[in-house]
Amino acid sequence: MENLEGAGQRPAENKLPLKIEGKEFDWSDQYVTGLQVKKLVGAGEGARVFLGIEKPWEDEPVADDDRIDLARPGIEKFYLKYVLPIIINGKEYEWDKQYITGAEVRQLAMTGTNGLLYLAIKKPWEDELVGDDTLVDLARPGIEHFFTKTEHVQLVTIKVDRIDRLIEPGERTVAEIKKVGEVTPGYELDELIGNKPVPLKNDAVICIKGGEQFLSRVKDGTSS
Repeated sequence: MENLEGAGQRPAENKLPLKIEGKEFDWSDQYVTGLQVKKLVGAGEGARVFLGIEKPWEDEPVADDDRIDLARPGIEKFYLKYVLPIIINGKEYEWDKQYITGAEVRQLAMTGTNGLLYLAIKKPWEDELVGDDTLVDLARPGIEHFFTKTEHVQLVTIKVDRIDRLIEPGERTVAEIKKVGEVTPGYELDELIGNKPVPLKNDAVICIKGGEQFLSRVKDGTSS
């Protein structure tokens, strides 16, 4: 962005076009600020403005008081990203998508894989255990608070091929259950629900509470 000290304005009758989120506007000044771009589309304080730049160059972030020259060749194209705040272990972070997974929460706060991740829930309700693949909606009212627990975790018992296995409760992938159950590589897994085997995809997520039963099988449908 240029040093615009002393820059003039165009007469009001002369309009310059600009685009915001694909919608065209006319602007009477030579320059437009990031804040003015927000006001044109009624965006809130949580929005961030970006100026689209032709590839391979990266798009340019525009601060509220940055001024963009609309008299340059072509039509300037702006878009917005909405930043959502979240709290992880008492520290505030920002996320620019509506949803975040447990794995992304850990990566954002660099918590590693130690301990269980929870989403704080208003009492007297229990806090929600968040698995790596769990999607949490950040657009709900209020700021989502996540925290990790590193103390000893009480394991629960499941059966895999009729053998008792210990596993952490909460949302577990079928791949995790196979690993705990020492299932033969390449075999499929069914969950017994009401004595009826229900096939499971390898990337499916099962909420483990304890007492669940699973059977492995070869791909021709024969249970072990």
